[in-house]
Amino acid sequence: MYQLPPASSLPPATSPGPEASTAAAHYDPEAITAFYRRRPGEVVRRALQICWPVLVFLTSLWWDGRTGRQCQAQRARELKDLITRLGPAYIKIGQALSTRPDLVPGAYLEELSHLQDQLPAFPDELAYQFVREELGAEPLELYAELTPSPIAAASLGQVYKGRLKSGEAVAVKVQRPDLARKIAIDIYLLRTLAAWVQGWFKRIRSDLVGIIDEFAQRMFEEMDYNHEGRNAERFADLYGHMKDVYVPKIYWQYTRRRVLTMEWVDGVKLTNPQKVRDLGINASYLIEVGVQCTLRQLLEYGFFHADPHPGNLLATPDGKLAYLDFGMMSEIDRRQRYGLIEAIVHLVNRDFPGLAQDYVHLEFLSPTTDLTPIIPALAKVFHNALGASVAELNIKSITDQLSDLMYEYPFRVPAFYALIIRSLVTLEGIAIHIDPQFKVLSKAYPYVAKRLLTDPAPELRSSLQDLLFQNGNFRWNRLENLLRNAPHSGEFDFDQVLDQSVEFLLSPRGSSIRESLVREVVKSIDLWSCNLVETSLWLVQERLGLAVHYTPIPVPEQEVTENLRRLWAILKQMPGFEPMHLVSLLAQVLARSEVHQMGRELASALGQRALSRLIRGLVLSNDPDLVTKTAT
Repeated sequence: MYQLPPASSLPPATSPGPEASTAAAHYDPEAITAFYRRRPGEVVRRALQICWPVLVFLTSLWWDGRTGRQCQAQRARELKDLITRLGPAYIKIGQALSTRPDLVPGAYLEELSHLQDQLPAFPDELAYQFVREELGAEPLELYAELTPSPIAAASLGQVYKGRLKSGEAVAVKVQRPDLARKIAIDIYLLRTLAAWVQGWFKRIRSDLVGIIDEFAQRMFEEMDYNHEGRNAERFADLYGHMKDVYVPKIYWQYTRRRVLTMEWVDGVKLTNPQKVRDLGINASYLIEVGVQCTLRQLLEYGFFHADPHPGNLLATPDGKLAYLDFGMMSEIDRRQRYGLIEAIVHLVNRDFPGLAQDYVHLEFLSPTTDLTPIIPALAKVFHNALGASVAELNIKSITDQLSDLMYEYPFRVPAFYALIIRSLVTLEGIAIHIDPQFKVLSKAYPYVAKRLLTDPAPELRSSLQDLLFQNGNFRWNRLENLLRNAPHSGEFDFDQVLDQSVEFLLSPRGSSIRESLVREVVKSIDLWSCNLVETSLWLVQERLGLAVHYTPIPVPEQEVTENLRRLWAILKQMPGFEPMHLVSLLAQVLARSEVHQMGRELASALGQRALSRLIRGLVLSNDPDLVTKTAT
């Protein structure tokens, strides 16, 4: 009989509900390695079970190419059956591929999509046995209704539809038998292969073993339905309040390690846009909802859904996006979250030295790496790819461009980043399936704009300054772009944007903007006053009958004045704009010492210009262009 690795690596499961009846598997790579090193026969048998059918399939593809046979549909079915036989770890890979119409031919996509929830089921008797063992009673004693067979079967379990005796419709998920054994030996083989590749192919610098460990850790957590239930509740607390996001309820009284009971959600897969349209729902809009939710997961709270395949995302009849499966979740820390935003800003700015430093902070490059040759390489790769707008890029193009650098320079892919990429690429794949022209980054930029304008974190204040200034010059067009995009992000608060912007302007980091404003205002007032004085003198002389030829001083439209006009027009169109709030805020601003200092600087600069003009007038009184020169 198979035994799991040492019991010390299998701590008892904990749950907000009643205690679990059995121990939960815990991922311990050292214990698994030690376990299978003592069982070479079992390892070899499993390796042959994997390698031989894969080799046969690849040979069939090669032969089709040589003979010109057109049997793609047959090969797609064979690949789906092959992945199904290989087991849960490989099914996860197949699920990810099933969302990439830009990578996988249509016939394969259709077959691989069955891996999401149409896998072969295990016997119902065994599922009922697990329910009895976990919940301590017969299924029909616990539930008022329960389908006699599963309505869906996925990689780790199968789902029955039921009804509680209190009347609520529920989904009852029961785990597959021998799951830990099947996953553990495959992870051991993949980890051994990754270590061999890293040892022999020095050009591959990514931490492949770490990536496998990260993936395995999430799969082992997914095998504990108590853990999934806690994930679901945490996900609901963080994101369930978002507009048109729905997270089902967990029923803890009927949940244990191998059995999960959650609220039943009616809906249609997003990858079936016709059925979604039949419900009167805009599938593209729900993808935008998913993008906004994913951005908050990755960049705001750090707790993210690492397995958003179509079987886990449904369009509900009332037009909401429902998240279903919370077994595979992951987290990124604050430093990594802000590092990703800073990288986006540097990409927008074409600031490739800053982008290179971001790769160091995000651990793609070691702190000792010489960035001198890497900076021009980044510029070469991204400059053409970026084109006119970052929003036109897709995530796949970015990852493809980066992969070209991985072999040439000492880049490595951190383990945490592999799951982020999987999550984003999967979401983008679903979006492309619905709308081939959908640009995830285009929909993401409003959220980034809102964060830059409202988040008081020092990292983002610094990023905002980087975005708005170039070589000491303020870039008004970037500020306009931020203000135009930010309202398109969910939960936009105009008052918060205004308050944060004023606070930033009056802070030490806003001193450069204040200096620029003072210079432009001084120039405008000075030219206007010069014109007023000269016009007044000419009118007096004309009234006295003194013929004097007069040409008004040309006062060009000041750039800052025009920029302020445009900004005002943008502000008036923003949702939540309230003139009375501006009046109240202006009163508060005028009381600030920074504004008083700006007034003193303004008066001093105007006084210096007037004195300079007077001195020049006494010394160079015959210069006809005197006033214009001193004004400019």
